[in-house]
Order: sequence, then structure tokens, then C-alpha cells
Amino acid sequence: MTDERNEVVQVNEGTPRWLGLAVVALAAVSLLALGVGWSASNHARDAQQAAQNDSKLLRQNLDTVTQRLSQAEAINSQVQGDLSVVTDRLKLTQGELDKSRRQATQIREQYSKQLTAMQDKVQSTEAELATKASNDDVRAVSTDVNGVRTDLDATKQGLLQANGMLTEHGTQIARNHDELEQLRRLGQRDYIEFTLSTKGTKEKVGNVTLELRGVNVKRNQYTVALYVDDMRLEKKNRAVNEPIFFYTRGSRASMELVVNTVSKDKIVGYLSVPKVQSAQASATNTGSN
Repeated sequence: MTDERNEVVQVNEGTPRWLGLAVVALAAVSLLALGVGWSASNHARDAQQAAQNDSKLLRQNLDTVTQRLSQAEAINSQVQGDLSVVTDRLKLTQGELDKSRRQATQIREQYSKQLTAMQDKVQSTEAELATKASNDDVRAVSTDVNGVRTDLDATKQGLLQANGMLTEHGTQIARNHDELEQLRRLGQRDYIEFTLSTKGTKEKVGNVTLELRGVNVKRNQYTVALYVDDMRLEKKNRAVNEPIFFYTRGSRASMELVVNTVSKDKIVGYLSVPKVQSAQASATNTGSN
């Protein structure tokens, strides 16, 4: 009988290599995922902190803008209030100015009417005087004429004062050409207008020679030299519409120099001459010719 032996062969197989590699790969992936998650967490935390900082800065900027807006609104309200006050004052001042102008116009018209009426009365009285035959009538009418002339002179003085042409010293000056024409119509003096437009150049005005020495436009002042009777008189820093009085040889009545306008190297004004001196000057000029 044949003994059959069953041999049992045990084969010891080792751990497969792919399993180790898989474990290593899994560990690497786990580490990588952990690193990515940690980095993402840090980025998220940084982003959250930046967002908080931006939000805080935004709130601060918003508060600043709100505060400035409130200040601007307050300033705007104050400016509007001041503007309203200035506007009210301007309206009040304009109203007062218009009222003063109307009153001045009424005064001038009143004096002009009185002056015209007085002149008509003088002419009528003089005509009546010419037709009177008796000495008694002549004396009576002459008295009336003298009274009317007195009233006429008073009216003329009032008219000059209303127009601002009579100074506190009683001298009559004109501030422009229209006022100068009014003085001419009074017939008390002769008026010679002049213009000096070149510095240092002499110009004959009536029987006086004038020389412009300088101007100060900002202060409305001028300096002029007068040559009278072989004498040189220099008047420095004189104001516009300020009369300059001087006398010529042998005359008791003064001459007046008035400058109405001052501009760059130019003055415009007039020379006031008494009637007697004007006639003498005309006679002298005629004899010289």
C-alpha cells in the first residue's frame, strides 16, 4: 500500500509595494491638504482683518465727511443770513439815496423858479422905471428895484448853496462844465477853461502862465506852477475843486484857479478872473497887436 503523503506547502508572500506607495501618497496628500487648509485659513483671517480695518476706515471717513458737511451747512446758513442783512441794508441805503436826490432836485427846481420869477420882476420893474416921469415915482420904483435885487441876490446865493457851488468862505466854484455855465450866467466874473496835458510845458491862460509839475491820481491831487507878474508861485499837492487864490499887481480882487479833473499827466479846470482885470487884459492884448 502506497503511502500517499499530502504535502502542504506554505507560501509566505511579502506586503505588496503599491500599498506602501499608496500610504505614502495618502500621507503626502493629507499633509498638502493640511498645508493648503492652514494657508487658506490664514488668508481668510487676514482678509477678515483687512475687511474690518477697511470698514473702520470707511466709517471714520464717513464720519469726517458727515462732520464737514454739517460745518459747510452751518457756514452756508450763516453766509445766507449775512447776505440777507447786507441786502436789507443796501435796499435801505439806496432808498435814502433816492430820497436825498429827489429832495435835492426839488430844491434846485424851487430855487430855479424863484430865480426866474425874480429876474422877470426885475425886468418889469426896470421897464416901469424907464416910463416914470416924476422924481418921486423914480425914487419909489428905485427902492422897489433895490429890494428886488436884494431878494434876487439872496435867491442866487441859495441856488448856489443848493448846488454845492458856494463854499463856507463865500467863494463860488464850479465842479464841472454845467456848473461853470451857471456861474457865467451870473455875470459877476469871467471864466477861462484850460487843459494841461503835458508835464513841464507852460501854457498861457488869460494873463497868467500855468505849468503842470505833477499829479497824484490816487489822491486826486496835483502840483502846478503859476507865473504872475514876473513871479513864480508853485502850489503843491492841491486837491481837486480846491480854489487857489492869488493877486496880480495893482488889483484888489483875487483871481481863482480851480482844477476839476486829474488824470495821468493831465489836469482840466478853469481860471476865474474879475471883470475889471479881464477888460484890462483884453485892452493890453489889443494894444500889443
